[in-house]
Amino acid sequence: MSVPRPIVDASALSNVRDIVRAAGDHDLDRLQRLLDSSHFEGCKPVDVQEPEHGYTPLHAAIASCRSDGATDGILEDNESKAYETVKLLFENGAIWNQLDRNDETPGCIAHRLGLISLYQLMVDAGVRAELLLNRLDGYEELEDLDDEDEDDAAEPDSHDESDTEAPELVVTTAEGETSSVQQGLLEASTEDVDSKAYLSSALSFDDEMLLDESQNGVMMKWESDIMARSADLLLSRPGLKILNIGFGMGIIDTHIQSHMNKPAEHHTVEAHPDVLRDLKSKGWQDKPNVFIHEGKWQDVLPELVAEGQTFDAIYYDTFAESYHDFKEFFSEQLIGLLDQGGNWSYFNGMGADRQISYDVYQKIVEIDLMEAGFDVEWTDFDLPNLGAAWTGVKRKYWNVEQYRLPVCKFMD
Repeated sequence: MSVPRPIVDASALSNVRDIVRAAGDHDLDRLQRLLDSSHFEGCKPVDVQEPEHGYTPLHAAIASCRSDGATDGILEDNESKAYETVKLLFENGAIWNQLDRNDETPGCIAHRLGLISLYQLMVDAGVRAELLLNRLDGYEELEDLDDEDEDDAAEPDSHDESDTEAPELVVTTAEGETSSVQQGLLEASTEDVDSKAYLSSALSFDDEMLLDESQNGVMMKWESDIMARSADLLLSRPGLKILNIGFGMGIIDTHIQSHMNKPAEHHTVEAHPDVLRDLKSKGWQDKPNVFIHEGKWQDVLPELVAEGQTFDAIYYDTFAESYHDFKEFFSEQLIGLLDQGGNWSYFNGMGADRQISYDVYQKIVEIDLMEAGFDVEWTDFDLPNLGAAWTGVKRKYWNVEQYRLPVCKFMD
């Protein structure tokens, strides 16, 4: 996400304030004239940010729907005017998720003020932007592969790319950075942590949480209710064969073992050596009908497929992996592992540091799941206040009041 950047030129600053004010006044004619006639170095007029609050025109259009600065005095006629203003800004190429100085996107303001129509407009814009970025990233990968093949054919030992003429497909903000939710669906789902670094890091365990060596929360006890409800929906009858990908603290595995619908087989995939040592010290490998598969799921799952293993229920909960990893799991690996009529689920924590990110992710995942041949049903439930749970944790990765529990199955 972009952060407010100061504009020091006096005339430019006056122009910025005029644009933001016109958006806040919902003056469409004046706003369009200003957008057409204004020019800023390295920044589109529709994405300027005034320095005091860091408001973009989108922020201003939505924030002005409150009366006298209060958060409970919404003016209904202003909401309809703001809707048209926001549409105009998007038609001019506005970035949907820039942050103001209060660390809010325009959609965050709409959600806080209860402006449902404006909030949905922002969510839809986020989905469109993320789908575009996802597709462009796929094109870039294919293009890179083509370039490598051509280079290898011409000069097998050469790594010189100076003669490559294929254009690069990149979407950037005015700051020259990719615009997306938390750096979007194209980046790792956990900030500043990648899979390789995580697997080589030393973990710390206690009864409340599992942390990596940077004090990032890998798994926490407050997730127990989520895991219990997930196990209930997956274990619909006794005697099923279930696979869990990512042991962590063993929360869902414990619920599976104690469930009234006892599974016939309980398989778990885990890659981190510290977690493997911990689960072995607790005797998990000696439990009846429990099978521990050591290694990354990218290596283990193809082996299970080659062995002809299939499962009635599958749960996916990994750490420090990207959305692309998750998409590879359900679009490529899962098809050979899940029985027809079986169910699968995953820990749905993508974008959970703010509501609009969470809602955008749900729609993106729904679209990608449908393309991969899966239906998904959601069960929403409230979570308790987690304020005290973050003591000693570097990053608060959950800031949403409700959890959306997904259960997926093959389309009929």
